[in-house]
Amino acid sequence: MSDSKDAALAANGDHEAFERLYRRYLSRVYSLCARLSGSRERGAELTEEVFVRAWEELPQFNGETAFATWLHRLATNVVVDERNVDRGAITPEPDGETLDLGQAIDSLPADARRILVLHDVEGYKHEEIAEIFGITAGGSKAKLRRARVLLKEALGR
Repeated sequence: MSDSKDAALAANGDHEAFERLYRRYLSRVYSLCARLSGSRERGAELTEEVFVRAWEELPQFNGETAFATWLHRLATNVVVDERNVDRGAITPEPDGETLDLGQAIDSLPADARRILVLHDVEGYKHEEIAEIFGITAGGSKAKLRRARVLLKEALGR
């Protein structure tokens, strides 16, 4: 069954349709959450939160974008929201001598981190990123360039 049909059924309370969506997207959502959070354990917890929120918010899914795009936007927002709560919305100052790549990525502003992870780690195309965040593909490219500059600075290169 297609994503749109399963999403429509699940929005009306069909648990089996939601389970199909869950199975279809579990590994990709987990991968995204783990990479954005910097922790496999935290990624698993956030993945659960994403699917709980997806179940709750599915009635608002209107099909204007692909279900996968909607779910990945939701996952990104859950991780970023959680990080802002955990850190009080303050990004720690990096220590260039002891910084590893994961810490450097974590030190990036939320927008830069999301674009960098989605493009360079998860392999999303600029058009997909643009659809997720409601920006243009050119805007995605510009944000990625800026994220890479900030990452190089954080790594002391």
